[in-house]
Amino acid sequence: QLQLVESGGRLVQPGGSLKLSCAASGFSLDHYALAWFRQAPGKEREGVSSISSRGGSTHYVDSVKGRFTISKDNAENTVYLQMSSLKPEDTAVYYCAAAYGSTWYYQPPSVADESVYVYWGRGTQVTVSS
Repeated sequence: QLQLVESGGRLVQPGGSLKLSCAASGFSLDHYALAWFRQAPGKEREGVSSISSRGGSTHYVDSVKGRFTISKDNAENTVYLQMSSLKPEDTAVYYCAAAYGSTWYYQPPSVADESVYVYWGRGTQVTVSS
């Protein structure tokens, strides 16, 4: 069964840090670019960050630049999102998604176009609150 499974979400205080993981099973992430999205209560899902298949190129939306870091470990078949200086507005369900194709070997896919992503996880809840 082909799937992505997110983990690591929990309650954290403002200013704290958290590392999310997204593990793939049933397929190899070697040829997939990955991205993280999030959906806050009452809001539409939004892209957060993406990384190329080779892992050498990344993209972040302005709201998380300098605070979040995406990384990809092909040997572990896992993508990570290291989050620091967390704010209450970061509270959301976080999803990972995979995009296939040579287009994304050296450049990360846009997080504005969800149609390029073929596999999605079910999400992990991150709550930032004191």
